[in-house]
Amino acid sequence: MDLGGARGPAVTATWLDLPPGTGFGPANLPYGVFATAGTAPRTGIAIGDRVLDLAAATGDPVHATGSLNAFLARGPAAWRDLRAAVTDWLTDEAHRARVEPALVPRDAVTLHLPVAVADYVDFYSSRHHAENLGRILRPGTEPLAPNWCHLPVGYHGRAGTVRVSGTPVVRPSGQRRDAGGAGPTVGPTRRLDMEAEVGFVVGVPSELGTPVPLGAFADHVFGVCLVDDWSARDLQAWEYVPLGPFLGKSFLTSVSPWVVPLAALEAARVPAPAREVPLLPYLDDGRDPWGLDLTLEVRLNGELVSCPPAAQLYWTPAQQLAHLTVNGAALRTGDLYASGTVSGPRRDQLGSFMELSEGGAVPLRLADGTTRTFLEDGDEVTVGATAPGTDGGRISLGEVTGRVVPAR
Repeated sequence: MDLGGARGPAVTATWLDLPPGTGFGPANLPYGVFATAGTAPRTGIAIGDRVLDLAAATGDPVHATGSLNAFLARGPAAWRDLRAAVTDWLTDEAHRARVEPALVPRDAVTLHLPVAVADYVDFYSSRHHAENLGRILRPGTEPLAPNWCHLPVGYHGRAGTVRVSGTPVVRPSGQRRDAGGAGPTVGPTRRLDMEAEVGFVVGVPSELGTPVPLGAFADHVFGVCLVDDWSARDLQAWEYVPLGPFLGKSFLTSVSPWVVPLAALEAARVPAPAREVPLLPYLDDGRDPWGLDLTLEVRLNGELVSCPPAAQLYWTPAQQLAHLTVNGAALRTGDLYASGTVSGPRRDQLGSFMELSEGGAVPLRLADGTTRTFLEDGDEVTVGATAPGTDGGRISLGEVTGRVVPAR
C-alpha cells in the first residue's frame, strides 16, 4: 500500500470500533512481531483489540522478516513516515476498504520477540532502589557508592537469554552461600526475584569510537518496552564481588511484545529528579530532558502488589545512552538497554520482592492470607505500564509476564 497522503499527528477519531478504555488507540500504535496459525512471523501494529498486518498493508518485504530490526535500521525518517501513514489509514474512512482486510483479531495471534537482540545492558537508575538494596546488602554503611550520583551504573547482560513475555521462568541453579555455611553449595536458587524495568530499543547503529551525545538519543532509539530482569539473589550475593552480576541475572530476561515508539511518548516526557551534585557536560540534559512519566503495575498471581513510578528514575534513557557510548562503544540495531528496577519512596511503589520483603526479613502478606518473601514455583508475575498520551488520554505499554517453573 502506498505510504503517501499521510496527515501527521495522531488523533482519537477512528473508523474502528475500539474497546472502551483501550490503551491501544491511534495515539499509541506500538510495533510487534506476530503470527497466525500456519503463517510466518511478521510485523504488526496493535490498534484496539486487533493487529494491523504491515506486510499485508504495505507490501513492503521489510515487514515480513520476522523481526523489527530491518525496519528500525531505516531510521527516524522512515519511522515518522510510516507512523503518519498508519495514522491516516486508521482515522480516514476513505482508507477503510483497503486497510480493514489487513486487521487481525489480537486473540488470534501469537506474539514473538519483537527484535533480534544484539547487545543487552541493564542499568541501576532508581535512587530509591539503589538505596534500598544498599541498606539491605551493606547494613551500617553508606547505601550508595561514591560514583552513583555521577554516572549511570550498569552491567552488560546476556542478549541470548532475552525472551518474549510468557516464556516460562525456569528456576536457575548455581553456587550460593547459605547463612552460617562453611562454604558454597550448588543448587536451585532459594531467593528468586523479579525486577520491574523499562527497556529501550536501539534502531540506528553508531560508529565504533564515536560517542552518541544526549541530543542524538531520538536519532538512535526507536521506542520503549517493558522488562522483567529475573534475579537469583542468593547466587548474585555470592558471585557479584568484584565484577558484578553474572549467573544470578543471565538465565532469563523477559520483555513485553510491543515496542511503543518514542513519538507516542512525547506527552510523557518529564525532567529527571533534582541533582545534588553537578553533572559532567556529556550527562547534563537540563535543556532537553528525557525522563518518562510511566506508571508501572506489578501483579503477583493477579494481585496488584506495587505501582512503581518511572518518572522518579534518577538517570534518564538519554543519559544512559550517552554514558553507554562515551567510551566509543558502538550501537547496533536491536540493542536493548534497561533502566534497572523502578522503585519509588513508598512501600507500594517498590519494584522487586527483595525490597518488598526487606531482603526476606518481612514477608509480604497477600489477599488470600499467604505470604511471600521471594517467588515460589507456580507464581506468575505480570508487569504492566501506562503513560500520558499525546491525545490527552493514556496509552498502554502492554505487559510482560512470566510463570516460575521448577529447576531442571
